[in-house]
Amino acid sequence: MTRISADRRRFGVGVIGGPTTVIDVHGLRIVVDPTFDPPGDYGYLQKTAGPAIAAEALGGIDVVLVSHAQHPDNLDAGGRRVALESPLVLTTPSSASELGATARGLVAWERFSHPAGVRITATPALHGPADEVTPEGYVNCEVSGFVIEAPDAPSVYVGGDNASLRAVAEVARRFPGIDVALLNAGAAHVPAKYDDRPLTFTAERAAAAAEVLDARHVVVAHQDGWAHFADGPAETERAFERAGIRAALFAAPLGSWSVTEEVLGREV
Repeated sequence: MTRISADRRRFGVGVIGGPTTVIDVHGLRIVVDPTFDPPGDYGYLQKTAGPAIAAEALGGIDVVLVSHAQHPDNLDAGGRRVALESPLVLTTPSSASELGATARGLVAWERFSHPAGVRITATPALHGPADEVTPEGYVNCEVSGFVIEAPDAPSVYVGGDNASLRAVAEVARRFPGIDVALLNAGAAHVPAKYDDRPLTFTAERAAAAAEVLDARHVVVAHQDGWAHFADGPAETERAFERAGIRAALFAAPLGSWSVTEEVLGREV
């Protein structure tokens, strides 16, 4: 496996810890949900491991995608500094006001066109059980996923902290033929919230989401490094195996590329 570094690839997706993922596409380096703090106690959440790659080792970052800014397991203090120093942050409208002058809030299905030729579309997500939706349409807080598209490049669906298969089905309907699905799993749970029910995909529901998307290449993040994750990589692998789609799951050691242009080239 090739380690993630400051060197950019024509295309690559790799997880560096928790939800934090690096995506190289069409000349851009994109970082999703940056969390760069060392292990520590955040009160109701405990971080058990730091990132496999330091922020400084990633070189220049062009775009930061923040699914939501309200929870430290998706944006801790170190990650917030990375976002504030980034030339562009795409996030939810409620999070944009926290993330400086370069932050832009997108509502579901709103598209941002980057000058480099990359299009990023916000997608819906529900951060918890569907029967807990507020009148504003949220669960827990406002959360976004994203679809990344560029000419002659694989498309990437970034699910964010989502527990809703219905939201995934909407993405599949609007964006058929997603090349790479980046799904948050971990079955995140907080005992005081929603009868301790999962706030993100369980391993089984992540496998179901991959099937709904008909994705041939799946990378799973948000399943390590925090104490409130109930499902880890072993549970994810078993779930994909039981569903008969183990070949779609592209796992790699944290800090290494999972899907690259070479992998996609061999699969075409």
